[in-house]
This record gives sequence, structure tokens and C-alpha cells, in this order.
Amino acid sequence: ASAGEADRHADAIGQGQMCLGLAYVRGAQWDLAEEAFLAARDSAGSARLPRARYGAMAGNAALAGNAPFKALSELEAAAEDARGAAEPALLAGIAVDRARALVALKREAEAATALTEATSADPANAEAWLLGATLARRQGKLGEAPRQIEKAADLAPLDPDIGLEAGVIAALSGRDEAARKSWQSVIGAAPASAQAGKAKAYLEQLGPLPAASGK
Repeated sequence: ASAGEADRHADAIGQGQMCLGLAYVRGAQWDLAEEAFLAARDSAGSARLPRARYGAMAGNAALAGNAPFKALSELEAAAEDARGAAEPALLAGIAVDRARALVALKREAEAATALTEATSADPANAEAWLLGATLARRQGKLGEAPRQIEKAADLAPLDPDIGLEAGVIAALSGRDEAARKSWQSVIGAAPASAQAGKAKAYLEQLGPLPAASGK
């Protein structure tokens, strides 16, 4: 077989394994999905871009299956392939997933570094800014969190997760009016969502607006 035929054959195997993996994902069979995506990755040989994509999918399956240590190993290999393929947007997405795995492993400082890598590789990745803000807030870095959540909100102004987190950060920073606005925007943009339910609960905790003067 010629090199071209061999490449087409490998690509067909990879595509088939990916489809199988996606079917397992739909059934929440995470271990089987991970195996299929790893088989797809291995079928790609030395082709960096498909290796990175399939490896990232395997890492995501491991993460969904509550196996963050395995996920991290697969995502680090995928990141190496994404760097080799010079794909910054893919590298950013993988860095976000690595951060999720690191948070699950309680390695928060490394997670913050991964998120910085994500926003450097792709400054338009709103999820990376959101997770960076959330992590900074959890670490008590209230000087850093507002800057990151503002970046996320600029990129995805209607994202209910971003609106919810922006409100939490504002409330912790003593900016109650800004918190109210953020949570009300979540309820307005996605009234039937789980995030809107949380926003309503936060608004109740914050209590009523201060009475206007003259009333």
C-alpha cells in the first residue's frame, strides 16, 4: 500500500473509533469512551493534530468518569501534540481541561498556571477566563478575580455561568448593587436555567434593595 493509502486507512480507523467513543459518551460509558478515543489517537501514528484532538477527547472522558489522574496524563500528552501541531485554540481548550483535572486533584496552583497558559494561547477563550476568575475567588484573590470575570463577560456577555460568578465575586468584594445586576441578568437571559435558580437564591440571601430616600 502507498503512503497515501496507509494514511487514509489510519484516518478511517481513527474516525470509526471516534464515532464509537461518541456513542459511549452518549450512554455515559466513560471507560469505554476513553478506550475508543485512545485507540483513535494511537491509529493517528505521528500525525500531531488528530493525536491532540483524540487525546483531548480521551482526557475529557476520563474526567467525566471521575478519573482525574488518568485524565491529566492523557491531556498532558494531548497538549504536547497540540504544541507540535501549532494549534493555539486547541491547546487552550486542552489547558482548560487540564485545569479541571488539577482542581479535582486539589492542585490549585498548577490549575491556575494551566489557565494562564490557556488565556495566553487563546485570549478569546471565555471559559478559561471564567475558570480563572472562579479559582482566584476560591483562593481569596479578590484583586485578581474581577479582572478575569470582566474579560469572560466581554467575550460571552449572555453566558449564565459567567453572570452567576460575576455576581458572587461582586458580592464578596462588597459591591452589592453590581452583584444584583449580574444575577438579575442571568434570570433575564436564561429564566428556566439551573443558573437562574441559583441567581434567585443568591438575590434572596442578599436581601431587599435598601429603601430609597424620601419613602
